[in-house]
Amino acid sequence: MPSALPEGEAAPADGSLPPSALTGLGSRPFGVYVHVPFCTVRCGYCDFNTYTAEELGGGVSRRTYVDHAIAEVRLARSVLGEADVPVETVFLGGGTPTLLPPEDLRRLLSAIGDELGLAPGAEVTTEANPDSVDRAYLDRLREAGYTRISFGMQSAVPHVLATLDRTHDPARVPDVVAAARAAGFDQVSLDLIYGTPGESADDWRTSVEAALACEPDHVSAYSLIVEEGTALARRVKRGELPMPDEDDLADKYVAADDLLTAAGLDWYEVSNWARHSSGGAARCRHNLGYWSGADWWGVGPGAHSHVGGVRWWNVKHPAAYGDRLGSGLSPAHAREVLGAETQRVERVLLEVRVREGLAGDVLDAGGRSAVPGLVDRGLVEPGPWDADGRVVLTRHGRLLADAVVRDLLV
Repeated sequence: MPSALPEGEAAPADGSLPPSALTGLGSRPFGVYVHVPFCTVRCGYCDFNTYTAEELGGGVSRRTYVDHAIAEVRLARSVLGEADVPVETVFLGGGTPTLLPPEDLRRLLSAIGDELGLAPGAEVTTEANPDSVDRAYLDRLREAGYTRISFGMQSAVPHVLATLDRTHDPARVPDVVAAARAAGFDQVSLDLIYGTPGESADDWRTSVEAALACEPDHVSAYSLIVEEGTALARRVKRGELPMPDEDDLADKYVAADDLLTAAGLDWYEVSNWARHSSGGAARCRHNLGYWSGADWWGVGPGAHSHVGGVRWWNVKHPAAYGDRLGSGLSPAHAREVLGAETQRVERVLLEVRVREGLAGDVLDAGGRSAVPGLVDRGLVEPGPWDADGRVVLTRHGRLLADAVVRDLLV
């Protein structure tokens, strides 16, 4: 089953935020994330808050989901008050957002624009499975105002996809990428996973090369994590599949970085590469907002939000989510008001992952004193280590980013 929600203090029934969270609202980048929790089948490795039709049970329907999501967008407008918060990025994730009719996705985006306002040139992304869209669907989505699409390719090798319980035909990926181009999407991204049990080095190279043959603007490559409670974890526990090997994961990351860089895609975050010729335009601006501590409102069951140092998360099940909104209540389950030190620690955790690195003034004296040792170990680029410097990971440092963070937070 999907992972449990974190603990936190009770969230107000009306969703109201402390006055401190609203201070400066609109002066920081603002995004909207929409979680669409529906899947045709459950992938064995996935612990996201998603549901197949069989798992949803009675009283829940895809047909009513967007109406509930729009109700939460209207709640957001009420909670945020009169502040002008033009939305710079919208991101639909899941689940599979494109299981919903394109007209529903149009209505949802229109509601965000009507209630909050879309900034000029807003980035509007949806995730999609290669088998969940066709040219007609993509045409309608582009006409609705979606500018960016991210396809869950994962692998080009059938036996790897089978281990992951992915059901799409890998031969369909080039077709849907071409269809998205023809529909006029500004940016097309492909998601890959490496380290699946049974995936050889040649299998991984095949997948990366197949992705590059589609000439994407952006590629995300994530190492497989065996999450507790998933079908994959149960298979590993029974000895049917081996755990991913750390050395194998490192080798595959390096191979991907070599191939992607040679093809003209630059890393801009540990697991993300964007086409160099775009001058940075192909970077996912929405995800950059997460890594830089921007404000965002998360719509949907289990979605997380962050505004002005307050983080909250919604109830998980679509039925409970719809019931709350139908009763005029906030769907928020709990929240956390972040203190100054917690916010500083989170900046270290997130900002060190991006190519521009972490500003030196975020580190305390202990963190700054750790940097020369990280340079000596080849984990951080040489540079000035006073408050004006930046901590930038080397490629070796990207492989050991968690260890770098631990040293910086000693």
